[in-house]
Amino acid sequence: MDDKKVRAEEMRDEGGRVTGPALLQRVRRKDRVGMSDDGGRGAFAVARGRGLDWRSLGSRYAVVLVLIAMVIGFSLAAPDTFFTTGNFKTIAQTQVVLVVLALGLTVALAAGEFDLSIGAMIGFSGALVASLTSQAHWSVGAALLVSFLVALSVGAINGFLVVVFRVSSFITTLGMGTLILGVALAVTGSTVIGNIPASLTNPVRTQAIGLELPVFFALGLTILLWYFFEHTPLGRYVFFTGEGPEAARLAGVRVDRIRFGALVVSALFAWLGGIIFLGQTGAADANFGGPFLLPAFAAAFLGATTIKSGRFNAWGTVVAVFLLATGSTGLQLLGAADWVDYVFYGGALILAVTLAQLASREG
Repeated sequence: MDDKKVRAEEMRDEGGRVTGPALLQRVRRKDRVGMSDDGGRGAFAVARGRGLDWRSLGSRYAVVLVLIAMVIGFSLAAPDTFFTTGNFKTIAQTQVVLVVLALGLTVALAAGEFDLSIGAMIGFSGALVASLTSQAHWSVGAALLVSFLVALSVGAINGFLVVVFRVSSFITTLGMGTLILGVALAVTGSTVIGNIPASLTNPVRTQAIGLELPVFFALGLTILLWYFFEHTPLGRYVFFTGEGPEAARLAGVRVDRIRFGALVVSALFAWLGGIIFLGQTGAADANFGGPFLLPAFAAAFLGATTIKSGRFNAWGTVVAVFLLATGSTGLQLLGAADWVDYVFYGGALILAVTLAQLASREG
C-alpha cells in the first residue's frame, strides 16, 4: 500500500511534469494563496529586475492582438460599412448563441471530453419548443421545462455511456447528435416552424443601452464560468481531470463525476443557446444548429491559446468567438464569396488545435 502511495506521489507525465497527489497539492496550494498558473507572477510580473516578460505577454495575448489588428484593418478597408456602431452591435448580438455554445463546450473540453452533439441540440431544443407552443398550443413555461428535461437527459445519457461503458465521447456524442437531429426533423416535419409566442421572443429582443438582453446574459455566463475555473477547487479539479485523469483519480478526485457533469453542462448550454436562437429568429428548423458546431470548436481551441495559454478558459473562448466573427464579417463586407467562410472557419480550427497543442506542451 505504501509502495503504491509513493509511486502515485512520484508520477510524472511524458513531458516530465509532476502529476498525481503532488500536483493536486500544488493546485490546492494555489487555491489557498491565490497564485496564478505562472507561479504568482501574473502576466505583467517583473522577473528579477528584468522588467516585463514581453515574450510571455505576447504569447498569452496574441489572439487579442490579432483581433485588434483585424478590427483596425477592416475598419480602414471598409470604413463606411465595418467601422460603424450598427455593425459592432450586430456582431455582438449575433454571436450570443455561439458564445453560450462555446462556453459549454469549453467545460467539456477542459474535462478532456468532446461533445459533437451540441449543434444538433440547438436545432432540437428550438424545434421542440416551437412545436409544443405553436402546434400543440402548450404554454411557454411548460414547453421550456420539457425541453430542458430532455436536454438534461441527453447530457446524462452521453455522460453515462462515456463514464460507465467507457465509450469514446467523440463517438458517443457524434451518434447522439445524429439521433436527436433525426428526432428534430420528425418533430418539425422537416419544415420551418414559425408563429413563436411573443412571450418567448420579446424577452430575447428587449434592449438595454442599445443591446439585446442576451448579450448581457452571455457576459454574465462568461464571468460565472471564469470565476468557477479560477476561484473554486472544483474548477481546478476539472482541469486536473482533463490533463491527467488517472493521476487525478489516484489523487482522490472524483474523475467520473466531473466527466459526467461536464457533458451534462455542455448539453444544457447548447439547450440554452437553442432557446436564445429561437427567440432571436422567431422560427425553428431542425438544421439551424449545424453551422454552429465548427465555429464553437474553433473558438474553444483558439481560446485555449490566449489569456491562460495552454488551458481552456472562458475569456479566451469569448475573445476567439469575436475574432472569428470579425474575420467572417469583414470578409463578407469586402465582397468575399460565400465559400470563403468555410475556408476561414476550417483553417481557423486547424490552426487553433495546432496552437493549443503547442501551448499545452510549453505549459
